[in-house]
Amino acid sequence: MKKRIVSIMAVIMVISSLAMPQLAEAYSYGDPTEEKVAEAYAEMSAKLSESPPDYDQAEKIFETVEDEIKLHMGEDAVSAVKSELENENKDAILTNMQQVLVLNIARRLENVEGKFEEYETTRKLVGKADATYKKLSPIVEKNDSELDSTIKQEFETMLDSLGNPGLFGVGEKDSDKEQFTKSKETVINGLKNQFDMKSVEIGHFGESAKEDTTGTGNEWTDLGQLSNWIPLVLIVLVVAGVVFYSMKKRRS
Repeated sequence: MKKRIVSIMAVIMVISSLAMPQLAEAYSYGDPTEEKVAEAYAEMSAKLSESPPDYDQAEKIFETVEDEIKLHMGEDAVSAVKSELENENKDAILTNMQQVLVLNIARRLENVEGKFEEYETTRKLVGKADATYKKLSPIVEKNDSELDSTIKQEFETMLDSLGNPGLFGVGEKDSDKEQFTKSKETVINGLKNQFDMKSVEIGHFGESAKEDTTGTGNEWTDLGQLSNWIPLVLIVLVVAGVVFYSMKKRRS
């Protein structure tokens, strides 16, 4: 019986060692200065700026972030970009990708409000939103330099409003959620107007701010991939199988 228990524990430890890195990755926001969708946009822009534009490479780059965009920004966002890639419409591709980046900024900042007391998480989320804006900044600056300066300043204000838990009371600073919300709204509304977007919610992609349409979109989601839960399911199945086998052997 003891050998059987030891065997069960060994199996659980092995599977757990495989599961933990995947679960950790599922709940990690990674490097706050990196945003895959924003990087993909920059790479696509570079390929489309070649003479002639390299649509094949641009499409391959888009495919690397297609699932992420579909998960967080909706099927309509993916369809819009893919349609223009097929049509080889450079300007429309870039416009759609720019709107995808605006959606991603809004998603990150909305998530901050829901996790406002989690300093490390919120700091990374604001960092990722800021990293995304840096890819849009040259366009905004060209069209409205004052708005560009305002948005950059509001990102600084948002980071400051998160406060700082300090270390053993040293460097501690209170957070200010009201100030964060105010700055967030300034950024999102400024980007919506700049990129002619009616809404930054899923279900409204491609709708111009000038269009008068009805209906509401779905709320933002930031759910982990189903595959992240597979290791835990395997652990439960293995344990259940071993227990069932042990009980069966004992009865026989």
